[in-house]
Amino acid sequence: MNKFIYFILVSLFFITGMEIIIAEINTDNFHPKDTDCQQCHLARGEITAGNATQLLSTQEKLCARCHESALKVSHPSGFNPGRDIPGDFPLDWKNEITCSTCHNVHTGKHSSIRGGISGKELCLSCHDMSFFRAMADSGLSIQQNAHMGKTTNTLSAIDNYSMECMSCHANQGDTVDISINSRGIVKHASGAVNHPVGMIYANAYNKGGYRAMSEISDNVILPDGKVSCLSCHKAYTKKHGATLNKTTRTSLCFECHDM
Repeated sequence: MNKFIYFILVSLFFITGMEIIIAEINTDNFHPKDTDCQQCHLARGEITAGNATQLLSTQEKLCARCHESALKVSHPSGFNPGRDIPGDFPLDWKNEITCSTCHNVHTGKHSSIRGGISGKELCLSCHDMSFFRAMADSGLSIQQNAHMGKTTNTLSAIDNYSMECMSCHANQGDTVDISINSRGIVKHASGAVNHPVGMIYANAYNKGGYRAMSEISDNVILPDGKVSCLSCHKAYTKKHGATLNKTTRTSLCFECHDM
């Protein structure tokens, strides 16, 4: 499709395969920018209302080409919610939540959210408060952003994800009582192992006693190559602070440690 054309297919053709919405958008700011439509859509020639619904892969895989880290630390996607979802947040043809359930995919505004809402208000579009009250932190950690790591950290070597975690745990006197010292060592009052964050994993590997990054599970997140809170903990889960799914605590340790 010619990107200098001002009428493009947006929103639900990317989702439902049933209803087509035509919107006027300045394609100078078209998302994804400088990307041919055929890189996502399965169609020869011009993308039209009749062929736009067929994609080359799942939305999760297509979006991950640019937003890999966001998909790893965000609201779950690519699953059937098993209940009714408001029509303003459409499911795909498989009745599954996808990236474009919440995002207007083809707009010039970065991270455009359907309805122009965010945070707790966005969460409550689908969930009720009882869903969050059942969590240890009453859902505070996941009501702030659908994707972690949006903060900008210029004062520390610690990664943005860990800084976001510590913005509550270290600064608001929570009952979990987790602290971090000047050396980047996270201390858990619960008795869980003390562990550094912010260290560059490759440097530790070169000193010996660690597995190569290529051998570590994709579930272990090392943002910018650094050890993070999210290297051990799930980013987005009903059980706040849950560790990665491993048979035993030591099996999680051996994801990185080679002893």
